[in-house]
Amino acid sequence: MAKAVKAALLSFDTEDRPGLLADVTTQLAQAKVNVTAICAYSMENRAYVDMTTDSAPKAKKALAGLGIKAEQEDVIAVEVPNKVGELQKVAKAIADAGINVTYMYGTTSSGRTSTALFSTSDNRKALKAINK
Repeated sequence: MAKAVKAALLSFDTEDRPGLLADVTTQLAQAKVNVTAICAYSMENRAYVDMTTDSAPKAKKALAGLGIKAEQEDVIAVEVPNKVGELQKVAKAIADAGINVTYMYGTTSSGRTSTALFSTSDNRKALKAINK
């Protein structure tokens, strides 16, 4: 059964350069902030990063130490059993509630669960639909 919770997504962009990811993760580790999900890519000499952490306020403060101003938005973190069809159940629950998914990403591992992050046209309603 899927379990959905509200999460804080931090987003920022900065000049892309070798060592940026190492600098960001070092700064977060020194602040004792755990990264719970991350999506990062570069395009046209800019680095774009979206992440959730165990403490958005501590992460924002740590990133500010690198001159990075992170924006924060609410998203939904959905943990599902790591088996065939579980993501489909979540997608169907969101669709059946008439909610549009604006973006999502996730990952699996060899563990028993996987996690996906969703931003929707109505996160509050989507939380209810997923957790039914």
